[in-house]
Amino acid sequence: MMKALSVLLVDDQADLRALIVRWLEKEGYQVTCAGDGAEAAQISQVKTFDLLITDMIMPERDGVQLMSDVKRTRPGTRVLAMSGGSRVLESQDCLRIAQGLGAHAAVMKPFKREDFLAAVSLALGPRGAAKSA
Repeated sequence: MMKALSVLLVDDQADLRALIVRWLEKEGYQVTCAGDGAEAAQISQVKTFDLLITDMIMPERDGVQLMSDVKRTRPGTRVLAMSGGSRVLESQDCLRIAQGLGAHAAVMKPFKREDFLAAVSLALGPRGAAKSA
């Protein structure tokens, strides 16, 4: 029996976090949540995750800063970036920035369950394929 893959989910919208947690747990992932990049950075200092799923636009510390921290301190962590954009940047631009920083996959908000889970599998690469085998 394979160990469940661990996910750190970071988004400042509590309702969206709750929805994504349900989706991921139903697929067998172990999920830890954070409400912003600062909280996530603290969590990632003490625990290792297979996958970081982060919103790009958040108060306190945004996804760009969080991804930079995680890539520096936990370089093996896979990353899925998500964004609905902001007043300044379109969501596509946010996701292009994320991929430039090394995100393994990206998904635009709002998204459907199937599209989100496909992005999770893409972000995990071969590790994600092994989970369902």
